[in-house]
Amino acid sequence: MIVAITGASGFIGKKLALKHIALGDQVRFLTRNKNSLNILPGAVGFLGDITVPSENMKSFIQGADVLYHLAAEISDENVMWQVNVDGTRNLLNIAEGKIGCWVQLSSTGVYGQPDQGVITEDSALNPQNPYEVSKAEADKLVVEFCKRNDLAGCILRPSNVFGAEMPNQSLFQLINIIDKGLFFFVGDKGAIANYIYVDNVIDALICCSKDLPYKSEEFSSYIISDHCTVEKMVEVIASSLGKTPPKLRLPKGPVSALALMAEKIPRIPLKRSRIDAITSRVIYSHQQLHSDYGFCNQVSVEDGFRALVAEWKRLNG
Repeated sequence: MIVAITGASGFIGKKLALKHIALGDQVRFLTRNKNSLNILPGAVGFLGDITVPSENMKSFIQGADVLYHLAAEISDENVMWQVNVDGTRNLLNIAEGKIGCWVQLSSTGVYGQPDQGVITEDSALNPQNPYEVSKAEADKLVVEFCKRNDLAGCILRPSNVFGAEMPNQSLFQLINIIDKGLFFFVGDKGAIANYIYVDNVIDALICCSKDLPYKSEEFSSYIISDHCTVEKMVEVIASSLGKTPPKLRLPKGPVSALALMAEKIPRIPLKRSRIDAITSRVIYSHQQLHSDYGFCNQVSVEDGFRALVAEWKRLNG
């Protein structure tokens, strides 16, 4: 199988490329950096930028059985639309008639920031910030293109993806805070932590791509996630550190007010976004992925946290 991947130098993309190489597939990847053309032994690098259509991009795409589109801008709002939306449009235009199927990596962020209830694939999209808005628009372009051209495709929407090499350091910071005995719970018991271990995301991407060519008359979007209570998450992390799980609990109102003031002070980890994260009661369901493909997460969220603590210990001696 010929596999083409954008974003292959990223946290998820690199693992996806290595998995396909291990499976014996022909792997191509697109990179903007000529010094990165040889970062994946066993894969062929193509120099190109999705925001600038080129002959290299055509060669990268031509004849691929599956195109995984993982490249995205997640931090710089000034170029977010250009990369996430215009870049996706460029790829789609070039891919017409040249690939077997399209697999798009999106985010549960397109559903907005609900704080309770169960989110499924049928839930209304409600993107809030520029990143979420750009991902929702890119997803729309993919759906319209695939339906218009009778191209097999799907969108995979993970919740918070984590693993040892993740660029987002918030979970490592949480581990550090728990290790130092500084963590406290906020609000009532029973808040939900929605996370998905990176290896499960890789498995889901590959699982979808294997069957897609036989489902060209359909287009589906899937959520992939896992969850546990915040109390369970903290207990697992504390136990893995050899610490007694914290018990201190403070009311959300005063803590949120304090976080508002603390956001103006550099290097203070107390932020309203983190307070919202550890008090949310929303659950992202991946039941549809299980129903359609029989997919099950091979690494539980609890085991993922244990692996992350082991990595934190390694990095911190």
